[in-house]
Amino acid sequence: MFCGFSPRARRGMLGCCGVFALASGHARTAHALSLAPPPAPSKLKLALCQMLVNNHDKAANLQTAAAAVAEAAEGGAQLVMLPECWNSPYDSKQFPRWAEAVPASASQATVELHPSTHTLCAAARENGVFLIGGSIPEREGDRVYNTCLVISPDGEIICKHRKMHLFDISVPGGITFRESETLTGGDTLSLFDTPWGRIGVGICYDMRFPQLALLLRQAGAHLLCYPGAFNLTTGPAHWELLGRARAVDNQVFVATPSPARSPPSEPGYKAWGHSTVYSPWGTVLATTEHDAAIIYADVELAEVEAIRAQIPIGAQKRDDLYSVSWHEDL
Repeated sequence: MFCGFSPRARRGMLGCCGVFALASGHARTAHALSLAPPPAPSKLKLALCQMLVNNHDKAANLQTAAAAVAEAAEGGAQLVMLPECWNSPYDSKQFPRWAEAVPASASQATVELHPSTHTLCAAARENGVFLIGGSIPEREGDRVYNTCLVISPDGEIICKHRKMHLFDISVPGGITFRESETLTGGDTLSLFDTPWGRIGVGICYDMRFPQLALLLRQAGAHLLCYPGAFNLTTGPAHWELLGRARAVDNQVFVATPSPARSPPSEPGYKAWGHSTVYSPWGTVLATTEHDAAIIYADVELAEVEAIRAQIPIGAQKRDDLYSVSWHEDL
């Protein structure tokens, strides 16, 4: 039985097969994560869908995503992932125009008001897979978020992660981008349980923050998933480096699905591509170039426990000298 909690709830409780969400407020106090033990890790097959996004036609993107999930399931995947902003252009000025509401439950999702959520729930249910739905621009009131939905094999929304760290950078001679022009950052530590282990979720720029990854590890994650859309400046420099670093730092598997790169003749943001899966040892298990593709990886999540026993950094850290902690509402 899956249990879901509002991202605005003070504390979520994680059941044997459920979702955990902790939200933080303006007044904060340090909180030691206290959760049910994660499921025993075991082997599962991942699929990362590196789909080419149509910057002009949301309906076409919905069809492409649904077809990719079906193909991945046909290929034996049990957990399927889409990239960041798979339904819209990656453009801060365009996010409000493409944003849509996200309903509280799958039963409330309609084709007219929630086309992307409706597509994700239907794709997961029809193919019997867990689906990490990349991210979409989400509107709630007068705010817009960069939001990842996780859908169970029965088509229910079991986790919602709003991108916590907004992509505001300026690299001379490279790229300037400010998500904060139109987006609001999220405040939820997001994990969910599967029969194969516990999974933590971040979005793209969240991967640059080792503190978040460490909190997800401390909460019992065996696999960290970061749907992302690095560009042609940061991608070749940092995409693989950061994925491997988060894997080795936290002794977890890491998966980073990206959009495919649009043709040179098409204006707009250019994604780096190179969707990749990393082992807790920092090994690249599966990857691709920048064209549309689906990559698969068989991952034995029990390797996480073996590597942590061999190199026990979790037990060797100096809690008497430093700490990383989550903060919740007072």
